[in-house]
Parts: sequence; C-alpha cells; structure tokens
Amino acid sequence: MEIEKIVGSVGRYQDFTRAFLPLNPDPAKLRRLRAAFAKQEKVPPVKLYKIGEIYFVEDGHHRVAAAKESGARFIDAEVVEFIPNVPLEPDITEKELLIKAEYSEFLRQTKLDKLRPGQRIEFTELGKYKKLLEHIEVHRYFLSRERGKEVPFEEAVASWYDNVYMPLVEAFRRSEILNLFPGRTEADLYLWISEHLHRLRERWGDDVDPQRAVDDFVDRLKAVVKEGLLRTPNPAQGVG
Repeated sequence: MEIEKIVGSVGRYQDFTRAFLPLNPDPAKLRRLRAAFAKQEKVPPVKLYKIGEIYFVEDGHHRVAAAKESGARFIDAEVVEFIPNVPLEPDITEKELLIKAEYSEFLRQTKLDKLRPGQRIEFTELGKYKKLLEHIEVHRYFLSRERGKEVPFEEAVASWYDNVYMPLVEAFRRSEILNLFPGRTEADLYLWISEHLHRLRERWGDDVDPQRAVDDFVDRLKAVVKEGLLRTPNPAQGVG
C-alpha cells in the first residue's frame, strides 16, 4: 500500500494533520515504531478505507505516522473499498464522506437497502453503524432462542428493522422530540433512546414499550432543561 495515498483518519481526524503528523502523540509508541521501520521489522497491517484513489486510516494511526516519518513508501494494509451505494452531495465534507462509507459498508453487510428499500438510517458521528450491527446480533440471538432454531442473518436484519428500530423511531416521531436536537438525525436518537429503553426495562420489566421510553426521556429532559442544568440538549448526555 502506497503511504502517500493515505490522507486522513476514520474517527481520529482531529488528532492528525493532513500530513499525518500526530497532534497528541504517544512518544514511547512512536519511538518503538520508528525503530521497527528503521530495522525493516514487520509490523501488523493497518486497516484502511479506500475512497476513490485515496485512503483513510481506521486502525494503525501511529504506524502510518511513524512510516511517513521514516520515509517508507509502502505499508502493509487491510483495505475496505467504498463503492458508493448511498447518495453523495458535491459539497460533502471529509467526515461526512467517511460516515457515508460506513453506511455503505453497513448496507453491504446487512442488505437492508434491498430488504427494506425505504430505509434511511443516517448518523452524524462516526462508528455508529457498528453499534447497529451489535443490536442486530443481539436481536438475532433472542429471536433464535425464542424459535428454538438459528435465525438466518438477513431474516434477523429485517425483523430488527421492523420490530426494534422502526417502533422506536415512530414513537419519537409522534413526540416530535427530534426538534429538541438541531442537527441530529433519527438514527442518532435511536441509539440513545434504545439505551434509555434498556435501562427502563431492567428496572420495570419487559412490558415497558418504546412510546413510554420516549415519553419518560422527554419528561426527564424537560426537567433538566427547566432546572438550567442542560442548555443544549445532546443525545449523548444522560438525563437521569
């Protein structure tokens, strides 16, 4: 893999310059890696996203930084290529492009765009589609246990979307809660409120439905805002 084609980071784009110099380096790690490259020792491959003819690092940021510093021209890499199957706007930012790449990979793995053509699951932060895959696997586990046999992955994907994701989304659509979070998406809120629903069910049992979780969240949020403890609501912040 040609190092000069690596131009950015997935998830740590704020920690490295465009020349891939670390802004908050780990000196000891960099020293070890510089020595390894100087001796031409083998290091674990880095993990990259390929978008067009350029690459972004998902894992191995310090290895890339050390390789660039040492003057190396190539580095071993595992590459996931982003072949767009989601719309790209002409003024898209680097972060937005990487989120689209994650969305594309999520659709490739789940085939949700084919199973449910009307789906639209869009995040504003990186790394969230991995969380959805975890949710799907948990749903698949319980579905298989309930049926007494292993449920195929694609069937679990469709069931998760119909019976877990959409009921929660429809609940906060009715509550118009998204208006409290400018710039956020339904998928952002799904992840936060699904955690809130999980906590409520741990406390009160499985009978707690999605609408009750949304209503409880809204009530708690209003109380926090009223007390002046939270000026700008953020789905990543707890509300008690």
